[in-house]
Amino acid sequence: MHKAGFISIIGKPNVGKSSLLNALLGEKLSAVTHKAQTTRHRIFGILNTEGYQLVFSDTPGLIKPAYLMQEGMMKYVKDSMKDADVFLLMTDVHDKFDFEEVIEKLQKTRIPVIVAINKSDLSSQEKLNELIKKWQQLIPTADVMPISAIYNFNLDKLLDAIINYTPEHEPYFSKDEMSNLPVRFFTSEIIREKIFINYEKEVPYSVEVEIESFEEGTALTKIRAIIYVMRDSQKGIIIGDKGKMLKKVGIQARQDIEQLIGQKVYLELHVKVLKDWRDDKGHLKNFELFQ
Repeated sequence: MHKAGFISIIGKPNVGKSSLLNALLGEKLSAVTHKAQTTRHRIFGILNTEGYQLVFSDTPGLIKPAYLMQEGMMKYVKDSMKDADVFLLMTDVHDKFDFEEVIEKLQKTRIPVIVAINKSDLSSQEKLNELIKKWQQLIPTADVMPISAIYNFNLDKLLDAIINYTPEHEPYFSKDEMSNLPVRFFTSEIIREKIFINYEKEVPYSVEVEIESFEEGTALTKIRAIIYVMRDSQKGIIIGDKGKMLKKVGIQARQDIEQLIGQKVYLELHVKVLKDWRDDKGHLKNFELFQ
């Protein structure tokens, strides 16, 4: 008997969806920062064993869209909910979940639902018990459990519940695949993550990264990446005084990329202005942020 299925991870920004995916897979596939809305695409993380293949669908955090790019991000969330075998709703001990349409869908669905309350290490047992009771009342059919993605608390219990609900099926992907997306994509995500970490305010949200060339050699991989911003002032901020900030981002990103691909990397970063790209359907389609 072999099991295989799609697990749709749903939740608001900053509840730890990407941290959970990375912890379950043992690999860093999703960008993880303290800032909200880091994930923009739908990312499949594939966990393979002899007996099962779990395809985790990590999606952007649930938000009320303010511009065209965010509308595209929410489309990825809806698509993820269409083909799920298991719904994994992630919340945390601080989250005031206010997406009634999602609750209503999960109340009515016949698909198994698991509610994972993350960051349980930051809560008292009394408050945790109240949250568990609240979610059990909201979605009576759901399994509700506290977890900590960072400290691996209850992740084995969570994984057992997911496997239990996963249907019998042959693998959807090759057993040596860890994602549906290529290394080039994760390279761009690593660069974008470093931008989120190193810059403040609106700048990271105005940035998109494109891998212009990716040349694999026997001992060295050469990568040329373009960092797009919306305004000239943002270009100056990204580059920094005498190029110091861009160099810092490049060093941090190169180290992570080398760890990802297992060999030395020569990383070349350039910054270009692409005015108001977040509200331009053509640019968003090129970045695969709008369907």
